[in-house]
Amino acid sequence: MNVVLTIVLAVQMLSALGMIGLILVQHGKGADMGAAFGSGGSGSLFGASGSANFLSRSTGILAALFFACTLLLAYFGNPQSRASSSVLEGVAVTAPVVPASGPAAQIPGTTAPAVNSVPVPVAPPVLPASGAAQIPTK
Repeated sequence: MNVVLTIVLAVQMLSALGMIGLILVQHGKGADMGAAFGSGGSGSLFGASGSANFLSRSTGILAALFFACTLLLAYFGNPQSRASSSVLEGVAVTAPVVPASGPAAQIPGTTAPAVNSVPVPVAPPVLPASGAAQIPTK
């Protein structure tokens, strides 16, 4: 499994470097306007417009390879079991403990023993209105 992850990571890095190189070699749409009027279009390796198809297709292939390697690394790199369906299943729900009321609880800087403390469910916070709910009505 470790060898597979190393190979996928190496393929991902090589495809990323290849994409960077191919994107830097390509010229923008503004350069096509100059090639239309004869400025340097005939001296290129692939001809006046032949490089655009080759470079853009190879960039697309490398992008698809990079995306597939990213998905494989995300799938194989997850150490959790595959049976878990939710991220929130492992989160423990705890309610805050209300301290006991009495004279010791009212003195700042002291801690009252929580002998008669009862867990109280916490209400969700009230969010301010948004959108059309902010417009006052008569």
